[in-house]
Amino acid sequence: MSDMKTQADEPLRIGTHTFTNRLIVGTGKYASYEQMREALDISGTECITVAVRRERLIDAAGKNLLDFIDTKRYTILPNTAGCFTAEDAVRVARLGREILTQLGNPGADWVKLEVLGDTRTLLPDPIATLEATKTLVAEGFQVLVYTSDDPVVARRLKEAGATSVMPAGSPIGSGQGVLNPNAIRICLEYLKENDPDYPVIVDAGVGTASDVTGAMELGVDGVLLNTGIAHAKDPLRMARAMRLAAESGRLAYLSGRIPKKLYATASSPTEGVVASARK
Repeated sequence: MSDMKTQADEPLRIGTHTFTNRLIVGTGKYASYEQMREALDISGTECITVAVRRERLIDAAGKNLLDFIDTKRYTILPNTAGCFTAEDAVRVARLGREILTQLGNPGADWVKLEVLGDTRTLLPDPIATLEATKTLVAEGFQVLVYTSDDPVVARRLKEAGATSVMPAGSPIGSGQGVLNPNAIRICLEYLKENDPDYPVIVDAGVGTASDVTGAMELGVDGVLLNTGIAHAKDPLRMARAMRLAAESGRLAYLSGRIPKKLYATASSPTEGVVASARK
């Protein structure tokens, strides 16, 4: 019998934070806060991302998002969603740090940085993103950066001090999955060269379990998602599917897939059988 200890995976380390589950799950777009709370539980996530703009913490009924989150169970990753300038993103990051410091949550020392280029595509503004990264790193933040799948931009962000670079699989909320796996592979090559433990997270665009599995099989360290669960017809079932998909994809990556070949290879070789028949 094989020793299961030798097959155990290493935990996911992002800066000073360590997790066993490799999903980071968002808290927006659910039908209700109660549904969100249950979906987070089923997903197995240990890290959740929250948009820290004040108006987004209170819903139309006056309920506070934070009342439905166990801040002792989850590490909160504050994000700068909705920011379109470096200055605005830095301001929101500082606000998030203040809120989480008051809550005593360990997420107060980091931020998911988003600086968007336009409202139609929600693609990142690479220049403003780089500028905001430098500012926040200088202020002591551990910065997880949402970016495009451009390998050169990814490398520049790491050089600027980003704790993790998070290339998009496809546009936010599009559900298209990883559109350019080769670009993600090159990002991995650039970011992990001489630094194999550097965390690379696919952020945005996954729509179903196979998208998560495919991303993990590329060798990324985790997947950040929100809409794929929150807008599924059955968010709770999808939360479980995403959890299993992340585990399956990670195991497959660690196992090492067989090479792709043009022609068939018999699973039961016939060479010895033919030779024996001729005797």
